[in-house]
Amino acid sequence: MSYTVLALKWRPRRFEQLVGQPHVVQALANSLKQNRLHHAYLFTGTRGVGKTTVARLLAKALNCDTGIVAEPCGVCAACTAIDEGRFVDLIEVDAASRTRVDDTRELLDNVQYAPTRGRFKVYLIDEVHMLSNHSFNALLKTLEEPPPHVKFLLATTDPQKLPVTVLSRCLQFNLKRFTAAQIQVQLEKICAAEGMPADLAGLKAIARAADGSMRDALSLLDQGIAFGGGKVDGPMMATMLGSIDRDHVVKLIEALARQDGAALLAEIARLDERAPDYGAVLDDLLEMLQRIAVLQLVGGRSDDEELAAAVPLAAQLGAEDTQLYYQIALNGRRDLPICRDPRVGFEMTMLRMLAFRPAAVGATPRAAAPAPPAVSPATTSSPAARARPQVEGAVPKAEQAKAPAAAAVPSTDWAGALAALDLRGAARQLADNCDLQSNAGGAWQLVLPRDKEHLNTQQLRARIETALQEQHGRDIRLTITAGKPARPTPAEVRKSNEDQRMREARESIESDPTVKTVQAAFEATLEADSIRSTK
Repeated sequence: MSYTVLALKWRPRRFEQLVGQPHVVQALANSLKQNRLHHAYLFTGTRGVGKTTVARLLAKALNCDTGIVAEPCGVCAACTAIDEGRFVDLIEVDAASRTRVDDTRELLDNVQYAPTRGRFKVYLIDEVHMLSNHSFNALLKTLEEPPPHVKFLLATTDPQKLPVTVLSRCLQFNLKRFTAAQIQVQLEKICAAEGMPADLAGLKAIARAADGSMRDALSLLDQGIAFGGGKVDGPMMATMLGSIDRDHVVKLIEALARQDGAALLAEIARLDERAPDYGAVLDDLLEMLQRIAVLQLVGGRSDDEELAAAVPLAAQLGAEDTQLYYQIALNGRRDLPICRDPRVGFEMTMLRMLAFRPAAVGATPRAAAPAPPAVSPATTSSPAARARPQVEGAVPKAEQAKAPAAAAVPSTDWAGALAALDLRGAARQLADNCDLQSNAGGAWQLVLPRDKEHLNTQQLRARIETALQEQHGRDIRLTITAGKPARPTPAEVRKSNEDQRMREARESIESDPTVKTVQAAFEATLEADSIRSTK
């Protein structure tokens, strides 16, 4: 008998088996119990969190032979057929491979006909954001006036690419990323049921590497079982994943705390012998610095079992140093992919931490230091032998009071501020169509074009305001008024860039000698909708 991968074998067959999405299950169960059914549902979230699984469970609940129920029986002919992928009235479409408008029209040609076997004809469109604009227009007419026997279940990882006209006609459910603890508990349950020996260290490493995706975790577990010869243990999983021992991160931070450059470079050299993924090393460093900051500023938290490892480091570092090191590591992580040699990029990030530290409040600016004399490598580890340049922008309070008010005007780069916010769906679409007029004193004033005023709802404003408060760590008051933005909005800039790329792609293809030869030989026509920019 052929082997079934764990991601398929352990896919939930009932709502009660679904992990980590109680808010979605409760809403769907209540609507099914009360028979308050919408004609279109949109499931959003990152990869591997259960969007397609929830859609299939909903299709089973709608077509179960026992009736429209909050929990499908899972054993009737309809439920079994849906589980096995042979239910004729469940039409599953991968929009990534069927983006053309002709594909969508062909799909919708049979919408008017009643279901053959089930109670409802269900269209499950995965990665719906990949449809072209013309395809969305073709779909929109059916979404506006759907037949009573048709339900649309849409799934996407990128809801901000959906037109607002489609979003407004769907009930939207945002599936959450799984925490490492949730993934670890599920992996323990699966290993126990499969009779697979596994230790907590190995499962924890897989749960962290899965990055919030249960499907990725199960795929990694399959890989780990094969790599470990039928068992999952910590050292083998660390080798497979290319992760490093936490002791390396601890020693790096200890060397930074002592300002010991020689020890820092020596630890990087030892780390390099294991050929690590330096991006993952910086991720571990960021995680440790975050734990240190939690200990220093709020004294700890109850939901982090690994906080104890950061206690000695929290006593060695200053709170300002921790914040600065975190920011430097974050910038280094962003720049690492463009470095020719990842080790050089990582080493330079650590040296930046060694070279800079916050200036003491009230300290006078230093005069430019003369060029340092040549020294031997043995003397570079002495803290006294190294000058500590101040961080640019660290100005004593006395001088800040004398600075002109114009110098304190906050930035109005809305595109830059928006890139750092955790916004999705309609809230992101509203923010994308705004421009920042002012943000002085915690009062943020956005301007929205009048033709987009329908996006400006109290609920969406509250979500943007909350995201700004979380990003800046203080109370922020947000107002959005209709008017003419002084600059192009992020949505207008993106649309302009996309239009320019498409024009260039179309001109390139139309002027291609091979394309012209084919057109002349076969009397062919070029379909503009099929052209895709690869830039």
